[in-house]
Amino acid sequence: MSDPGTRRQWVLAVLDRCEAPLGRYAARLLGEGDSAQEAVQHAFLQLCQRSADDFPDGGEAAWLFHVCRNKAMDLLRLRQRQSGNGQADLAALIGREPDPAELAERQDLCSELTRQVARLPAAQREAIDLWCEGFSYREIAEITYHSEGNVRVLVHRAIKQLRQVFEVANEK
Repeated sequence: MSDPGTRRQWVLAVLDRCEAPLGRYAARLLGEGDSAQEAVQHAFLQLCQRSADDFPDGGEAAWLFHVCRNKAMDLLRLRQRQSGNGQADLAALIGREPDPAELAERQDLCSELTRQVARLPAAQREAIDLWCEGFSYREIAEITYHSEGNVRVLVHRAIKQLRQVFEVANEK
């Protein structure tokens, strides 16, 4: 892909397809704000140095999440060194606006789900975030440097734990 116009169209198409989910992922890792935006921008700047030919199977999304995660981890380490605190503030974003009739009920459910997901161990929380974004176990393994089997276990345990919390809540 040597034509600059074609390359530009490819980058814009990937940006259009991946910017929102990548932004949500970065915000869950880093909290909303400049750090999350920095990680997303870094990933897309790295993409601009690549070509569609580098992704023959269309794996740009997984690659972007991988690059964004690496940058986010760098930013978290920097934040921890600067603050001396080993605990990062993680925030979850809601991807879509609900219908007005369901707003209150969904807000309660989302708030509770966000609280429960935040209580999961970091590895489970990250695997669930990526799984919810539609990545396969293999892609999550590539993004997070875990084995595919480990990712399956992380997602399974996270879902099991969340299911138990909500089953207990429904029994009350």
